Amino acid sequence: MNIIEQLAGELKIRTTQAEAAVKLMDDGNTIPFIARYRKEATGGLDDQLLRELFERLTYLRNLEKRKEEVAASIESLELMTDEIRDMLAKAVTLSEVEDIYRPFKPKKKTRAGIAKEKGLQPLADFIMEQTLKDPYAEAEQYVDEEKKVMSVEEAIAGASDIIAETISDDTSLRKSLGAFYDRSALIVSKQAKETEDSVYENYYDYSEGAAKIPTHRILAIDRGEREEILKVTVEVEEADAMKIIEKAFVKAKNTNADLVKTAAEDAYKRLIHPSIERRVRNDLTEKACTAAIHVFSDNLRQLLMQPPVKGTVTLGLDPAYRTGCKIAVVDDTGKVLDTTVVYPTPPQNKVAEAKDKLKKLIAKHGVTTIAIGNGTASHESECFVAEMIKEIPTPVSYMVVSEAGASVYSASKLAAEEFPEYDVSLRSAVSIARRLQDPLAELVKIDPKAIGVGQYQHDMPKNQLSDALGGVVEGCVNNVGVDLNTASFSLLSYVAGVNSAVAKNIVAYREENGAFTERKELLKVSKLGKKAYEQCAGFLRVPDGKNPLDNTGVHPESYDAVKELLKLCDIDIKKTNDFSAVSEYVKANGLKKTADALGIGEPTLEDIVKELMKPGRDPRDELPKPLLRSDVMDMNSLTEGMELKGTVRNVIDFGAFVDIGVHQDGLVHISELSDKYVKHPLDVVKVGDIVNVRVLGVDVKKKRISLTMKGLN
Repeated sequence: MNIIEQLAGELKIRTTQAEAAVKLMDDGNTIPFIARYRKEATGGLDDQLLRELFERLTYLRNLEKRKEEVAASIESLELMTDEIRDMLAKAVTLSEVEDIYRPFKPKKKTRAGIAKEKGLQPLADFIMEQTLKDPYAEAEQYVDEEKKVMSVEEAIAGASDIIAETISDDTSLRKSLGAFYDRSALIVSKQAKETEDSVYENYYDYSEGAAKIPTHRILAIDRGEREEILKVTVEVEEADAMKIIEKAFVKAKNTNADLVKTAAEDAYKRLIHPSIERRVRNDLTEKACTAAIHVFSDNLRQLLMQPPVKGTVTLGLDPAYRTGCKIAVVDDTGKVLDTTVVYPTPPQNKVAEAKDKLKKLIAKHGVTTIAIGNGTASHESECFVAEMIKEIPTPVSYMVVSEAGASVYSASKLAAEEFPEYDVSLRSAVSIARRLQDPLAELVKIDPKAIGVGQYQHDMPKNQLSDALGGVVEGCVNNVGVDLNTASFSLLSYVAGVNSAVAKNIVAYREENGAFTERKELLKVSKLGKKAYEQCAGFLRVPDGKNPLDNTGVHPESYDAVKELLKLCDIDIKKTNDFSAVSEYVKANGLKKTADALGIGEPTLEDIVKELMKPGRDPRDELPKPLLRSDVMDMNSLTEGMELKGTVRNVIDFGAFVDIGVHQDGLVHISELSDKYVKHPLDVVKVGDIVNVRVLGVDVKKKRISLTMKGLN
């Protein structure tokens, strides 16, 4: 089976789809471009599936490359056999290939290697034959002071070391034992040192089958081990493992066979078990990291795609105690109108003064929404805001927004360039306000790892996490589209085909020449060639430009087809931007017939019609709006059975955390998400969902709120 066929089988797509996708990727096309503008070729594969295909393609190609390297190395030793060649061909993982290579791999100095240097290989071979001949009599001829074999016992011990290594290196045996461990191994954790109120106390005397242990428990145990609070081992029935080894290597009942059996026991305890234990642990950790990155990616996607709160003047409040709450007012485009600092929280408690100051700002600028960061002093700030807006005659609502990563952004070079006149804390207040107005545009300025919507993200392989999250941000940015004339450098750098250098050049061109008036002007930007233009043009919007199509997701390569379509519908694009007749025409004449007449594919025509119906459309506008509040509660006001509406803030393997407006998010355990069986919380809820919940229990001391969604949504 070749790579294309394997990809198609694993991803459950047609071979032609996999082949087309791989060819497009190899030709230098980006995933967003392929997903959006090459649907005919790929049969409509979406960007998430294409990313999965790309990751798997990379792994399989690396696997093939490693197989070739191993084969070449074994060939150079003149030890290649048909059996080894067949085993390499059938290997499906890199670890399998390494197991095949193990006997031929140059080794550091080992006990077996030293024994071989002493000339004891023939004695080992003699013992392995397991004949009735006396091994001790045979060993006498290997006693040699010059070679430092001082006795028969030393000769036998050296030969046994060679046998142990031979058994350990046997590829077939390792495969059998590996399968046995995968079926039967237990992950066992014990307390390694005394600690008070450790979060790992559930794992002080814990064991679970490696085949069944949930991924979040693996990550918890791994972290506990790194912090030296837990000692973790992999355990199997040693007698069962030895049966597998003895079946493969102990062929008789005699003295030689007894020596082989003893060597096998040594091989298992000293070489095989530690090696397979590492492999089992590594495989579990890798699997857990992949699952956690998937959850993190899904949460990040939902967070970035939260509907913007458009057309409002917003006040951003970055809460604090001693240093006061930093305030920034931004207009509906995110431009800063005003900043100040107020002290309504302890120890100053200047509540009246803070109210007076903020009421004046709200009246002066027409503020209608307030964004409050969820960090230190957030609850006190929320209570203050809720009380204040009751005293304001005009409607004002607020929302607590995550400030994860805001401090990282505020202290960054990018923030300093954007707001050189403000200190770090005021930049944070601006960022908090903008997060409410347009989460995507603001959050792209922050390293995705710092946004904090996942579990154990700091334990993940950095490159794997960065690649996955970067792909999510890229997908979201290109799905929404970017205003070419207002987008920040950060936003532009995530557009398909645009790297950091080109993004800077776009901003520089804009600053030097003024606003872009049409997409094709991009070709004048330094280092933005024809290929980059092909990849990025459809995702960049030019509102109020020379060509109305430049403010849609229609790619310039389809402009001629659109003009022909509009001609068929008797629409003059220069006189109107009402394209409703297009949908009616296509419906009346049929999608296939119209597409054939225009010389384009049906998916492309469908996308064109969709774009013409809603020029400049933002897919986020079709999602439920964020839950804005005007009052506040605290944990003490919660009672068992109380029903509330909340916003899902984070989804993890064992449930979802929901913001119900009391500063402390409540946990809906996976068992409380639905009346039906739930395989994973992501199957039921997403970050940003507005859900109905009922309070199951409140532990004020431990700051824990238990919620249920059963029978409520």
